Amino acid sequence: MRRINILPLIAVLLIKVFIITGVNAEESLLLKAMGEELNRSFKELKELGEAPLYFMAYEVTEVTETRLLASMGALMDDAYNRKRYLDVDLRVGDFQLDNTHQIRGYWADDRQGGKDIAIQDDPSAIKAILWYETDLEFKQVQMAFTKVKANIAVKVEEEDNSPDFSPAPKNIHIEDLNEISWDRKPWIDRLKTYSLLFKEDPNIYYSSIGLTVKQENKFIVNSEGTRIQMGRDFIRLSLYGETKADDGMDLNIYKSFDVACFDELPDEESILSTIDTIIYQLNALRKAPVVEPFTGPAIMKSRAAGVFFHEIFGHRIEGHRLKQVSNGQTFKKKVGELVMPDFINIYDDPNQKYYNGISLNGHYLYDDEGVEAQRVDVVRNGVLINFLMCRTPVEGFNQSGGHGRRQYGNKIVSRQGNLFVESTRTIPYADLKAALIEELKSQQKEYGLVFEDISGGFTMTGRWTPQAFKVKPVIVYKVYADGRPDELVRGVDIVGTPLSSLTRIIAAADDYNVFNGYCGAESGYIPVSGIAPSMLVSQIEVEKSAKSEDKPPILNPPHHD
Repeated sequence: MRRINILPLIAVLLIKVFIITGVNAEESLLLKAMGEELNRSFKELKELGEAPLYFMAYEVTEVTETRLLASMGALMDDAYNRKRYLDVDLRVGDFQLDNTHQIRGYWADDRQGGKDIAIQDDPSAIKAILWYETDLEFKQVQMAFTKVKANIAVKVEEEDNSPDFSPAPKNIHIEDLNEISWDRKPWIDRLKTYSLLFKEDPNIYYSSIGLTVKQENKFIVNSEGTRIQMGRDFIRLSLYGETKADDGMDLNIYKSFDVACFDELPDEESILSTIDTIIYQLNALRKAPVVEPFTGPAIMKSRAAGVFFHEIFGHRIEGHRLKQVSNGQTFKKKVGELVMPDFINIYDDPNQKYYNGISLNGHYLYDDEGVEAQRVDVVRNGVLINFLMCRTPVEGFNQSGGHGRRQYGNKIVSRQGNLFVESTRTIPYADLKAALIEELKSQQKEYGLVFEDISGGFTMTGRWTPQAFKVKPVIVYKVYADGRPDELVRGVDIVGTPLSSLTRIIAAADDYNVFNGYCGAESGYIPVSGIAPSMLVSQIEVEKSAKSEDKPPILNPPHHD
């Protein structure tokens, strides 16, 4: 089997001037210890083993987190945790073929388990753990490389002969690591007071209000000379309520505010208004009719559209999936083709920290491979032009775009950051809704649907499953062609296939909004954002949601007896 030799390419790329950024900060003792032990181990280990060690990296993720949770006026959880997790990445062989190469016919486990490392800055203790975990990983990757070569020998020629790893410039970025300063006691009192509002309604069976304050610091060193020390703050205020309809359907609404600092949280009036809205919507949903399976025109409101594109499109342009033979590779051969209407542009830009004053969850400066975050234009005028790449090349796309990401304890793969969906032709939302009515009349449909909000969803990308998606709306309205008032409905799941769904977008509004959340995939849960306007589609398919058959509670809550 012919394999491409990329050594000349590597030689050219390695002379690129490395990048040094930062704010005149000092390296922490932790980063210094990581660098010293990496240099020692790499120097010795690259001379040992049957397969030569050619790349080595340490990443330590330090998480300091406080979680507060109140329900019915009482504190339910008050937890504080500070830990450091170590990930050791070793590659043996060479850039073209190494131990990470996919073993065909075998289900790969991308988890590697983030190892605990000392939270005290004791260089001796830190180096001891680094040494031991490196030894274990070195033996594992030697065995893995043997399996890779055996697998290649007994399988047919691969469809994609691109290398297993790509060169990247040396980056040095050192930040001062600040700590979030805040007073827990007033927040405990506020959460307890807010949570009492749910208690006033006997139809709210469970509710909670939570505050999570997390600081995540990352320390990265590798054998190419990269040294990264950076931090990020995450604050989430979450509001949750649940009830049950008379037919047994469980109904819940979850709203959250994800920000980078306390000053960005909504004021008290907005929080109280959001709680009132949740209570009102839950009671309305209890009485709302269940939608029958349906195909027809619909509007996805802006935030819902952000979730929609993240699920059905974003995951399919994450580069590593285009190389896996077990994957559907929906868009791999469609570069240069029109894959959606020509007024749609899509790009992913982790560098953006805010959009219209709203914090973006998917912001970062360097990815988990130490590569600088980059804006990547994926779709221009409806034409697919690029993919989101980590340092794992795909045929025709050899370099990282700074999208190698993971939650500690997982292997790094290509992931979304801040996915922007933009339209070059927009109209006011009122005109978009009028266009929905016209589309209903054109198709002789009695009604269409408006998806106000979506809680999440999933998409299947493997070849052994249908290339389909399901997203789960929370608030959905029927809009009637004859002008009857809009009607709230429940029990709706959106289903479909991506290639068909994306071509049915016919118009977009000018009401861009932000979806912030956490996405779970092969490399764990990571923070992401989606920015999109409301969109009108000529046809969408919905099916009934699963539901419980249990009756609502027999007795009233004790506080309403």
